[in-house]
Amino acid sequence: IAQGAHAAMAFLSHMVREKREPTQTQKQWLDGLFTKVCLQVESEQELLTIRESALSAGLECHMITDAGLTEFNGVPTNTCLAIGPDLSSKINAVTGTLKLY
Repeated sequence: IAQGAHAAMAFLSHMVREKREPTQTQKQWLDGLFTKVCLQVESEQELLTIRESALSAGLECHMITDAGLTEFNGVPTNTCLAIGPDLSSKINAVTGTLKLY
């Protein structure tokens, strides 16, 4: 849950730090229900492949890497990827084959 929360906050955190205005689609998400869908991958490599596909599709992405302080035996580990917010059709084009978590 903590990793998912980090991912959900990454978009907003970057917007504030970069003093960036949200796109119209992002404004609709911010004014709406903050829809999130949790999906799963089978490996870190699949997570990285999904990230590359999302970036190639022009989607906003934020990889969450756990520092390893309480889990993963002190080894920083990629745990979660936030994609969007954007139109569900654009995100589904990248993530549509993944299983719900």
